[in-house]
Amino acid sequence: MTLTRPTDALAHAPPADLTLRPFRGDAADYEAMAALRNPIWPEYAYSVAEYQRWDAKREPRLAFARFVAEVGGQPVGMADYEHVPWMYHPQKFFGSLFVHPAHRGSGIGTRLYEHLLAAMTPHKPLALRHSIREDFPKGLRFLAQRGFVEESRTWESRLDVARFDPTPFAGADERVTRQGISITTAHELLAHDPAFWPKLYTCDCDASRDMPMPEPYTPPPFEAWVQHFQANPSFLPAAYIIAVHGERYVGVSALWHREERRDLDTGFTGVVRDYRRRGIALALKLRAIEYARSVGAPSIRTDNDATNRPMLNINEAFGFVKQPAWLILVRTMAAS
Repeated sequence: MTLTRPTDALAHAPPADLTLRPFRGDAADYEAMAALRNPIWPEYAYSVAEYQRWDAKREPRLAFARFVAEVGGQPVGMADYEHVPWMYHPQKFFGSLFVHPAHRGSGIGTRLYEHLLAAMTPHKPLALRHSIREDFPKGLRFLAQRGFVEESRTWESRLDVARFDPTPFAGADERVTRQGISITTAHELLAHDPAFWPKLYTCDCDASRDMPMPEPYTPPPFEAWVQHFQANPSFLPAAYIIAVHGERYVGVSALWHREERRDLDTGFTGVVRDYRRRGIALALKLRAIEYARSVGAPSIRTDNDATNRPMLNINEAFGFVKQPAWLILVRTMAAS
């Protein structure tokens, strides 16, 4: 997401008719959020319905607030803070801030940021993190001037599905099935496994524990986790590839659909610890690429922490092309 230019924001007074208010959560506010954010990040555009679904599925235990900057009664920027369920800490947050390009450099970003900090005060925050792409130097300067430092980086990579050649990976499925492990889909398992959701949840949590992330992994409650799948048109059961050994789910690679784009996103690829280095992740991802090709998806997008060399090796062998990295910057705070 894009932030205001720090030099201009500090040099100019905000517009006299600038007002800040809480996000109301009505249709007009969601439409304004899409209209503001999507032109800034056209590669990552989301529909109004997707924004609404994400907010509707937030857990009550997780703090969240969003604010709107208006000039002349028209939304020109937004900012929010939230707890992240998979690395929950009551005093550590992720934030975001974006301002319409026509209104940057007028101090609006600074006012939004200050408002955000003041709103977080009752939580006695210890850390605020912000994700930004490395090729946005103005946003990086904005954050650096406010005490944010780089904590980690993630490579975004994209695969041109039509150009992918599976020939070098022939036999990957057979090497896995010879171990008694089958590669199937959520679509097939939902039809005959009544314990599908608890088993998938266990696999997801176990495979996530060793994923590189800024804070220790915290499994979300089962009831909250499963809500992200139910009544969600982005969930593609036929593209949710699962490795099964006996009654146990031991690995996943999932593709998700976004309403504003034809390409597919890799939500998560992971294998539980005692089944790694057996070629399972390779077979899972090959099956996912096969699905993408069958539906005519032009590309698959994925993200990998820069330290996750095993998964990066697989993606590089497949021909995924690295894009500018996403950085997580953190500002540490002293609790009041």
